[in-house]
Amino acid sequence: MNYLGIDYELKTAPKLDPGFIPFGVWMKAYLEGTDRPIRIAVEREDGLVSVRESAVRGPEFAEANFRYVERLVKFELWSIGGFRVYIQGCDDIAARLAEAYSPEGSRAFDYGFVMDVYERPLEVIACTPETFPAANEGAKAIGGHMEGCRIGFDAGGSDRKVSAVIDGEPVYSEEVVWFPKITEDPEYHFNEIVTAFKTAASKMPRVDAIGVSSAGTFVGNSPMVASLFIKVPREQRDLVKSIYDRAGAEIGDVPLVVANDGDVTALAGFMSTGRGDILGIAMGTSEAVGYVNDEGNVLGWINELAFAPVDLSPRAMQDEWSGDFGVGCKYFSQDAVIKLAPAAGISLDAELSPAEKLKVVQGLANDGHEGALDIFRSIGTYLAHTLVLYSSFYEIKTLLVLGRVASGVGGDLVVDVCNEVLAAEYPELADAINVTLPDEMMRRVGQSVAAASLPALA
Repeated sequence: MNYLGIDYELKTAPKLDPGFIPFGVWMKAYLEGTDRPIRIAVEREDGLVSVRESAVRGPEFAEANFRYVERLVKFELWSIGGFRVYIQGCDDIAARLAEAYSPEGSRAFDYGFVMDVYERPLEVIACTPETFPAANEGAKAIGGHMEGCRIGFDAGGSDRKVSAVIDGEPVYSEEVVWFPKITEDPEYHFNEIVTAFKTAASKMPRVDAIGVSSAGTFVGNSPMVASLFIKVPREQRDLVKSIYDRAGAEIGDVPLVVANDGDVTALAGFMSTGRGDILGIAMGTSEAVGYVNDEGNVLGWINELAFAPVDLSPRAMQDEWSGDFGVGCKYFSQDAVIKLAPAAGISLDAELSPAEKLKVVQGLANDGHEGALDIFRSIGTYLAHTLVLYSSFYEIKTLLVLGRVASGVGGDLVVDVCNEVLAAEYPELADAINVTLPDEMMRRVGQSVAAASLPALA
């Protein structure tokens, strides 16, 4: 196969999406012919800097060179996070990227995201070897505190989950459907969160701490960008930024810690297995990703891979929110299931919510409908090829798959097909990475239980 003059090999294409061009597979082939070294650094809060050594091809591959560097920078901004990108070795590409990542550029959404998270503009800077910054990473511990009476809350896009946990044992868990992504009034979100907290509190003699697993990007406990609050007007943003702290105050003066739901997924895996280097992927309303290293610590990255590139195909589906094409949320979420349904010969009622459409497909899969089964087989194929990309950024020994898409027979197929494709095409990854599912209860409420362990008691 060939894309932008680069030959790459793909033995197993997703059955329902044969035009899929996995970025990681293409990138590996592209890099085999490079001879011009470049370096890329991304700077984020507190002077933290991540550096990546790479290379580009000669000028006859100008289009492929730009595509590679642009997608690489995009992936780093959404995996690592940051407000300043330094590029050494390709000033022409750096200039084009500076234009793209601007308020009026093609990556205006990314520019606005950085402004919302870091409250400062995104810069792309061409630099010399002398002005290129040194790496400065900073992993940190997360959770694992089990003593006392704790509330664990998991704020999903379609349902909210809460657990009451006493000395590490859940004594009560519930899931409640809610509609945060279509509701403008932040009081709705606040009241739903408080209701969940109070429900869990009623199942214990006291509350010593509250832990929250929530989709979004956070500074402290403040959601700086979160799809849960996408409909809340910007002028009410301060109510969103303080929402979890205010909800916790309704329970009492107890420690409260909020963490990205993907990181809590990875933490849940570390707590259940005692092994690190875990990449957790929660396939639900969107793709939520988190990672803990060999010591069970987080890297301090944002891990928002829902907006990171996966597919280079010119025919890849566009993400409605970010405006970009071929990004993770259209491959590892309920949107992926809905996207593939027409190719599987499944017609879904337009009046149904995305979560309801997923349930219809899952019901068909459970009944043995071949088209529905092919949807989950295709997602498993997506996942295997995408691990080529993810494993070049994260040291992965375990890939933990959670979320509503992973429930039932569909989740088993995603994992089984992923492992089959890895064994056939990437045996080195098949030997290194254990792709697995937790049990059914862990898939659905495990994050809220792990979330309860986030705060340390004084």
